[in-house]
Amino acid sequence: MRVALADHINVPVHISRVILSVPLAEWAFKAMTSSPDLRAHRRFKRMACELSASGGNLEVLQWAREHGCPWDASTCRCAAAGGHLEVLQWAREHGCPWDATTCEAAALSKNKEILRWARENGCPWDASTCQCAAVNGHLEVLQWAHAHKCPWDAFTCNAAAEGGHLKVLQWAREHGCPWDKLRVRSRHIEGIWSGRASMAARGAPAHAVGGGGHLEVLQWAREHGCPWDASTCHGAAGGGHLEVLQWAREHGCPRDARTLGARAWLPWAREHGCPWDASTCHGAAGGGHLEVLQWAREHGCPRDARTCAFAAGGGHLEVLQWAREHGCPWDASTCHGAAGGGHLEVLQWAREHGCPRDARTCGHLEVLQWARVHGCPWDATRCEAPAGHAHLEVL
Repeated sequence: MRVALADHINVPVHISRVILSVPLAEWAFKAMTSSPDLRAHRRFKRMACELSASGGNLEVLQWAREHGCPWDASTCRCAAAGGHLEVLQWAREHGCPWDATTCEAAALSKNKEILRWARENGCPWDASTCQCAAVNGHLEVLQWAHAHKCPWDAFTCNAAAEGGHLKVLQWAREHGCPWDKLRVRSRHIEGIWSGRASMAARGAPAHAVGGGGHLEVLQWAREHGCPWDASTCHGAAGGGHLEVLQWAREHGCPRDARTLGARAWLPWAREHGCPWDASTCHGAAGGGHLEVLQWAREHGCPRDARTCAFAAGGGHLEVLQWAREHGCPWDASTCHGAAGGGHLEVLQWAREHGCPRDARTCGHLEVLQWARVHGCPWDATRCEAPAGHAHLEVL
């Protein structure tokens, strides 16, 4: 079980409970110090400052520092995200580092007071501050940041569009914020950064509003010259927004094979000439969408060995079983995908049914142990990989 603190950090409940008071923290510290589970002790020490800052527990934060718990810029970020100015001030007075994520967190959670204090005391910022304000529709924060020379870029408009905040998008455009068709891969950032990550993955404003299902925003953006491409249809399709997809296609938005992927609108997309290829089956299998995969195959969509690999990588045993029952090819990538995702049950089934494997299959500790018992080869790279990722247990 996991719980959310200040809407931006997920932690195991047994750890989160001990940051509620100093006595609980002291008890947990002593218990974990004497425990043979060194990982739990290290994790507690590593997270103590971050969790106490997130919850606004200054006494616990002070206790944590007195007992050698490390901190870094994430401590200030968590304090800012939770709106705890006193905690942030104490942390800075005692040498806690910070970086632009403090301003980002304040902007994302509409804490203009903290943002102002941070800037007055030398905290750096960058275009992500405006982006974070825009994605949650915090126009006042965005206006303040822009008035104080905070940089912005096309992702500010992307963020406003992603959140469906037409007024924010309009204001940003009226004040010269750019928009374009940049393509940026989503960064793996949890919790507080989820808005940023999903927005970045979608790219340009037209794509963002397509994925967010904000038809009014998309219409306004197009009326004011915002470019679009096949990613707009892809975003609408990926979000299951049939109305947006229909409007986009009726107004000439291009599409490609990525537009296919959800059973509800897959027939409509095909009826309107949307192309498909093996990536359609890959996407359905990787997402665990068996019904989509079945419909696609019934209507002639091609597939290849990557369909099984994607199903295995996602841990979707039922999808993998159906694919194999219906003649889908596989190769060593299926075992590699299952192992890479830590899906031992999928790996076991695949091997029991003759799926080939190679040295790449060895990775997670439990998977590695099982794979070696069952004759999986390994080579020097199997030691290099866990060493490079600090997986001491595997090494």
